[in-house]
Amino acid sequence: MLQKLTGLFTALVTCAWALSAAAMELVLVEQVGCHYCEQWHAEIGPAYANTAEGRAAPLRTVQLRDLPKDLDLVSRPVLTPTFILVEDGTELARIVGYPGDNWFWPLLNELLVTHGGLAKSGS
Repeated sequence: MLQKLTGLFTALVTCAWALSAAAMELVLVEQVGCHYCEQWHAEIGPAYANTAEGRAAPLRTVQLRDLPKDLDLVSRPVLTPTFILVEDGTELARIVGYPGDNWFWPLLNELLVTHGGLAKSGS
């Protein structure tokens, strides 16, 4: 019985910790007709959730002209795509534009390492 109670207590503490942990996400600000947004969705979008970066900062897509009120941004995005790394809705950093996957992954990885979303890999 004590073992079951200990296991239950451990599970409850783990759940409480997970719920209280800061929620990091990558907000993709886009707009209809944005060629670079479409390019990102074609080149990166299908794999994003399966990457370490995607697990550290799940993707949330929003429209430039209809930004959610729960985001606390440093400034209103002007260009699309704009990728905004947020923690609990507060902006930590951003990437403006998308010139290709060779540029995107290293920049995103560095933002996540800088803001504690990923551990720095050995070089």
